[in-house]
Amino acid sequence: MAQDRREAEGLHEGRAGVTDAEPSRPRLRADARRSVDTLLTAAAEVFAESGVDAPVRQITARAGVGAGTLYRHFPQRSDLIAAVFRHEVDACADAAPALAADHAPVEALRRWLLRFTHFIATKRGLSAALHSGDPAYDSLPSYFQLRLVPALESLLAAAADSGAIRTDTDPNDLLRAVANLTLPAQDDDGHTGRMLGLLLDGLRYGAGK
Repeated sequence: MAQDRREAEGLHEGRAGVTDAEPSRPRLRADARRSVDTLLTAAAEVFAESGVDAPVRQITARAGVGAGTLYRHFPQRSDLIAAVFRHEVDACADAAPALAADHAPVEALRRWLLRFTHFIATKRGLSAALHSGDPAYDSLPSYFQLRLVPALESLLAAAADSGAIRTDTDPNDLLRAVANLTLPAQDDDGHTGRMLGLLLDGLRYGAGK
């Protein structure tokens, strides 16, 4: 019982002495990196289902690791939340070149924007924490821009070069538009996909002129 309380409360403690600069992360062994990735994926799923205050044991049980492993990498809850955000941003950004290699430009763009809607669903699960004013999250908006805008720019450029879409699309405007169209998974009966299709039709308008 006492251990459960320590696990549930341990990640709620403050971050005294932590600056809002991007934290330096030591290089991890491959097995440790896999363990962290598994933890972050599990945490993202639990946060989406139960909120960022979900008990630690829910996360560790889903990841199949002990609480000590979680605390070793993420001593405070805000460390974990910020890491989940970055992990999801990285996964979305890294999908862009993979999709570009496997699909025609417009299809790669469509699939990436759909992938971005899944990221938005995860981000909304973190929204209460991200807007709490905790300095631990101050660097996250710039991280979002640094990773996702270039990823989308590359896909837009390839699709425009192919003549399939117009050439004047601002990636920031498009990210904002897709985010505004995205509904939570539990409320989405295909709405997001339909709206994404209409948005892509708009990008095709005037292509090649």
